[in-house]
Amino acid sequence: MNVRPDFSKHGNKAETAPAFLSVWDMHSYYGESYIVQGISFNVHEGEILALLGRNGAGKTTTLRSIARLDDPQVNHGEIWLDHQPLHNMKSYEAATVGLGLVPEDRRIIPGLTVEENLKLAQIAPPIGWSIERLYDLFPRLGERRNQEGVTLSGGEQQMLSIARALARDIKVLLLDEPYEGLAPVIVDEIEKTLRVIKQQGMTTIIVEQNAVRALQLADRAVILDTGSIVFDGTAEEVLENESLRAEYLAI
Repeated sequence: MNVRPDFSKHGNKAETAPAFLSVWDMHSYYGESYIVQGISFNVHEGEILALLGRNGAGKTTTLRSIARLDDPQVNHGEIWLDHQPLHNMKSYEAATVGLGLVPEDRRIIPGLTVEENLKLAQIAPPIGWSIERLYDLFPRLGERRNQEGVTLSGGEQQMLSIARALARDIKVLLLDEPYEGLAPVIVDEIEKTLRVIKQQGMTTIIVEQNAVRALQLADRAVILDTGSIVFDGTAEEVLENESLRAEYLAI
């Protein structure tokens, strides 16, 4: 059995509890562009981590690198999830061991209903997230189960994208700008849902330009600046540190 090495000593802040997801010395490129420059951090099981920074800091690149997508190219580093090494896997292999990426553009499949989108993603038989349980979590989706997914509102499509990731019984939810373009009332609804699945043990990394909302949801925060980590600590520390917010988050 693969055993995840202890990378905590390489991170920006020492941690005594074992990590569930570990990223160690990861370097990622888009062609010749050096985007993520040797970052290391840990995420604990059941934790929500806010991955923050200004535009171009490397946040989405980090998520896509963890999810093992073909772009960007990870040239160096290790990624471990629940004692399994991900760094040599393809994206579909990483998905089968428990990573669920919800991209900013949501990627709802045209021509399929809400329920068909969910059933296509669902493992068989479902272990934790049945279709009906997902409808309990997202009642709006239950009401629109027979509606074509791409005809939903932006907020409802975001709900469907999250529900579709959960349908695969994932271990880690990776959210890229989940609040982008949504009305505050819909953001409130999605945030409430993320709190519910956290209570049920879901581990989550959220990238979000609305840093205050992300910090109010998260347990911990990692702040990136030009591809490097400049802060790794509690979300509360960031909320209380005006100079840190102003310098790296412009808030």
